[in-house]
Amino acid sequence: MKKGFTLVEIMIVVAIIALLAAIAIPNLLRARLNANEGAAISNVHTLSTVAQSFWSATGALPLTLNALGSANPPYIDNTIGCATATCTKSGYIYGMGGTGLAADFFTYAAPQTPNVTGVRSFCVGSDGVVRVDAAGSTPASQAACIVFPAL
Repeated sequence: MKKGFTLVEIMIVVAIIALLAAIAIPNLLRARLNANEGAAISNVHTLSTVAQSFWSATGALPLTLNALGSANPPYIDNTIGCATATCTKSGYIYGMGGTGLAADFFTYAAPQTPNVTGVRSFCVGSDGVVRVDAAGSTPASQAACIVFPAL
């Protein structure tokens, strides 16, 4: 008499594993998306605080993220304070705009891949209030940012 599993038994086990994976994977993706959004909120808040520290030291608000990352000592890590116009971290694209005056300063985080790495975008102006756009758009100015509802 031979011992082992029949094809039907193996198919049932595979079907159960597939069912469990179908239930678990969407929940894991949603948790990752929520973690990315939480990190983005924290990062734009930190960028606002760091910009105020930069202003205290230099008398002007930073014009780019690189100004914060390349300062000596740096105010932020070089992932967000990269040398390009926008920097990417944890599925979000970060940018900064303005003219160096308080009335024109803003920084933002927008999903790198909408509805995959994040859904909402976040921004903060010189008032230090983190604002959210449920559509995930990227604000082009402080005026566009302050129209969004506060978080």
